[in-house]
Amino acid sequence: MTCDRSFLRSLFDKAVASATPENCMGAWLPSRPPGRIVVVGAGKAAASMAQELEKRWSGPLEGQVVVPHDHGVACQWIEVVEASHPVPDDAGVAAAAGILWRVSDLARDDTVVCLLSGGGSALLCLPIDGVTLAEKQSVTRQLLRSGAAIHELNCVRKKLSAIKGGKLAAACAPAAVITLLISDVPGNDASMVASGPTIADTSSASEALEILGRYNVSISTDARRAIENGLPVQLDDADVRILASSDDALLATAALALENQVTPYSLGDLAGDARQLAHEHADLALQIAAGDGPVDPPCVILSGGETTVDVRGNGRGGRNGEYALSLAIALNGHAAISALACDTDGIDGTGDNAGCFVTPDTLSRAAHNGVDPRAALQNNDSYRFFASLGDLISTGPTLTNVNDFRAILIAAQ
Repeated sequence: MTCDRSFLRSLFDKAVASATPENCMGAWLPSRPPGRIVVVGAGKAAASMAQELEKRWSGPLEGQVVVPHDHGVACQWIEVVEASHPVPDDAGVAAAAGILWRVSDLARDDTVVCLLSGGGSALLCLPIDGVTLAEKQSVTRQLLRSGAAIHELNCVRKKLSAIKGGKLAAACAPAAVITLLISDVPGNDASMVASGPTIADTSSASEALEILGRYNVSISTDARRAIENGLPVQLDDADVRILASSDDALLATAALALENQVTPYSLGDLAGDARQLAHEHADLALQIAAGDGPVDPPCVILSGGETTVDVRGNGRGGRNGEYALSLAIALNGHAAISALACDTDGIDGTGDNAGCFVTPDTLSRAAHNGVDPRAALQNNDSYRFFASLGDLISTGPTLTNVNDFRAILIAAQ
């Protein structure tokens, strides 16, 4: 079991390393353009991206990026501001306004470099006229609890924002804009990373209103009017470069598995309900363990993307904990199967952990401790369940984010 844990943890560490700015920026960063350069950005990796940019482009830079609390790093030229995530706050509003001010008086020979990563939508918060911060906070909380997918959440955010959905790029004109992003979005739709502040919004007002209606999210008359009357931003062709994504993490971990004589079986980026996905993956793992699957043990099932959780209890945890607890129940202590589920940003939901381990004796140890896994799942309380077993995985903020990483190891029997 110790060996299995160590191997699974090495896969997660490899996934994270593949997406750090230090390791991924060099392949995509252009040579430094002439003239004045203003660096702006938002997200969990924005400060580490800014720091790496300063290392690679000599000479003075200027600008500002906003990151969640405890995600800041020291930069020489670029100001780093911390704000609240995933629900926005006044600091995020002030940072967004400051970023707009920094790009408001640029010339054609100037260049804006926008550094974006997961978490940027909450951090780069500037409510559109007629919408208050309090209402944006309420809408965000309701959508998060409802289990809305990231593209649904960001569609609504764009319509209620004065900076997202290409509005930041419009404010930069006539300067050139280069967008460098680390994608946390399934499918790598660049317009959805941090809600696309430098990329034109192709979604419609009716889509946003349909999402709000489907999840029974109430909004004010002013907010509805702002959505209905919003006009899409027209932008020239954008220079957008994806530095890293879940695809890179999965490729890197597959290569590491092969080095260890373990066959990788990658399912790619996945979405959907965390519990349902866990049951599907348990079925696949059990089939492989029985010799009836698409690959033979020893092998590891790899997947990324972002699941959702319909929060109905009052417990503590995140989507990876929800997935792992559901997986443990479905596997029912199979002796040959272990797993790991973590968020590559180092924080899973409302916990302070990245994720957790599932081992063949997860359920038996829980029973010995008097902990009911099904009751914990019903209460969305995966954090306390795995904490009671010592099976939380804690890394602290990784300063990058290519979303979830899951690995299920099926040992040879």
